[in-house]
Amino acid sequence: MQSIDFQGKETSLNQALPARTISLGTDEAPAENSRLSILCGERHSNIDVIEEELMVKCYQQGSEFVLQGKPEQLDIAARVLRKLYTLTLDGAGLQQSKIYQIIRNMSEPEEQELEFERIQAPLRQVVARSKNQSDYMNAIDKADVVFGIGPAGTGKTYLAVAKAVDALINDEVSRIVLVRPVVEAGENLGFLPGDIGQKIDPYLRPLYDALYELLGFERVTRLIEKNSIELAPLAYMRGRTLSDAFVIMDEAQNTTVAQMKMLLTRTGFGSKVVITGDVSQVDLPKGTYSGLKHALALLNKVRGIRVVKFNSKDIVRHPLVQRIVDAYEKNERND
Repeated sequence: MQSIDFQGKETSLNQALPARTISLGTDEAPAENSRLSILCGERHSNIDVIEEELMVKCYQQGSEFVLQGKPEQLDIAARVLRKLYTLTLDGAGLQQSKIYQIIRNMSEPEEQELEFERIQAPLRQVVARSKNQSDYMNAIDKADVVFGIGPAGTGKTYLAVAKAVDALINDEVSRIVLVRPVVEAGENLGFLPGDIGQKIDPYLRPLYDALYELLGFERVTRLIEKNSIELAPLAYMRGRTLSDAFVIMDEAQNTTVAQMKMLLTRTGFGSKVVITGDVSQVDLPKGTYSGLKHALALLNKVRGIRVVKFNSKDIVRHPLVQRIVDAYEKNERND
């Protein structure tokens, strides 16, 4: 069987593998060349992603695509191509992060037709990219205290900030309080100059970045000046009661048991507390038990508290990150 690949060379398909041809146009609505070009991407980079992630071969013949690989992968690849073609209707390019997301969702049967939670922030719309992310956003709406637990890149911090921004601009809370334990990740940074805000700034950078993306630099700066957004080291929380506030504690795996108890007992009326962390990346001194691990074991059945656990399939960064996380988890299970 002969086909034409993207470089215009004749290519022989492997007769040992099943092949399928799909068409992205009909007699009534032929496929548009401009949209096919967007679908394929510059130098066919988008097709390369589909081939690599789904372990199929994909050859183009005009508006038709010949797919070859295992039958279950052919089904997924066909759905991915059709979905991506529909996304080219506005004439905009396809971001590779979107392609990876579509491939992941199409590979999970239970997620193919789900309507995920979404938020319209001032500068952009935030849409959950997996069922766990959607469940997390829904849990934040319904529970007073939510734990978001999982590896890096699963969106647990970003989505928490998005929900906090949404609550603030809709007057559901009067302020956002960002808290993070000041623990260095395996290296001694020494003395940090400046006032308290400047000292903790490096530790809160992921939270800042999310705020800037959702609200813009100038608006975030004004809200900080008005104390509508407050940056607080965990050590400064003792003795306070946080009412009518949306509290986010990031990197909670680096709290001690006493610190976690102290933060949780700051909860006041009208407040929401979201605690994020990755129990596989504890940077506490050797012999110090993580307050996050302790809280998860102690509070998992307490009414009003929800725990949402993410896994490598929820990672929204480069798919290589997902494979790295899987490799580390497998190694830890074998130790």
